[in-house]
Amino acid sequence: MTMKPMVITLGDAAGIGPEIIVKAFRDAPVQMQRCVVVGDMAVMQRAAWLLAQGEGRTSAMQVRLLRDVSEATHLFSTDVIPLLQVTPPLAPDQLPVWGQVSAIAGKLAADCVVWAAQAALRGDVSAVVTAPLHKEALFAAGVPFPGHTELLQACAASHAGVAVDELPVRMMLANPELKTVLVSIHVSLRQAIEAVTQRNILQTLRITHAAELAVTGRAPHMAVAGLNPHAGEGGLMGREELDIIIPAMQQARAEGMQVSGPFAPDTVFMRARAKDGHAGEFDVVVAMYHDQGLIPVKYLGVEQGVNVTLGLPLVRTSPDHGTAFDVAGTGRADPSSLLAAVAMARAMSD
Repeated sequence: MTMKPMVITLGDAAGIGPEIIVKAFRDAPVQMQRCVVVGDMAVMQRAAWLLAQGEGRTSAMQVRLLRDVSEATHLFSTDVIPLLQVTPPLAPDQLPVWGQVSAIAGKLAADCVVWAAQAALRGDVSAVVTAPLHKEALFAAGVPFPGHTELLQACAASHAGVAVDELPVRMMLANPELKTVLVSIHVSLRQAIEAVTQRNILQTLRITHAAELAVTGRAPHMAVAGLNPHAGEGGLMGREELDIIIPAMQQARAEGMQVSGPFAPDTVFMRARAKDGHAGEFDVVVAMYHDQGLIPVKYLGVEQGVNVTLGLPLVRTSPDHGTAFDVAGTGRADPSSLLAAVAMARAMSD
């Protein structure tokens, strides 16, 4: 049986996305087999020439235009980057400037993600790996979503013919040492606190449990971080743990899930961390808001970090870093996290 290809979206053309994609194909050609870039020919050729010139070479990796995504299953060259041009090609004078917010780059990035999501929902591709996009560029382009997660959720809901609220998703950040899933994502801290509800926490536990069970074949042991310092100290530092978090955990246990906590947020991640070949105390930590969960994972190093969207009817992973406008166009970007995202997407879909 011919295995379906995986698509990698371009990301923001002014950021490091195109560069790390080229480096991934150059440095790990075997791992990148059956991968197709969804992007723009001129953008990818510019990135390929950037790296070639930086290394003193007179020729760059070839970017080959495919007519259909299925062609990737028959392409095994180690010096070719297969590309699907799913948007109108950019003219040379339209190429976004490295490291600058651009509405053109924002629209291109979003259009590539939408095409990739629809292809995955149709079953044409096995998984979607998304290179980093820039939220200000999305806004400049009039895209009504703050990031990949919300955009993919909307695509999936539309495909299913349901309201967005009827298809809840969650963000998981993972590396070899730690996994964390977030109750809320790209909202203000004030809104994130308001999102700490019994319904949202229980929903997060259900989504995490189902996703981990599907991938690993066993029910995960989930640790829940408290919202307040010291997990509220029995109500002395806030009652959210007593009134909201614990009831949600009790319901999850009644449904057969293995849940512990709530634990002090400043120690639970250390307890869950796998280190020196020894597994952590927990398989995954459920964090109450974005920075609470992401800071520990990113502190351990973004090189192997992967962003996974849980709850979608498709496999989607992404590098655990942003567009890095400060180094875009210099040739210094590290493709390690992108390669880790490809490896995880393949493990989840094959």
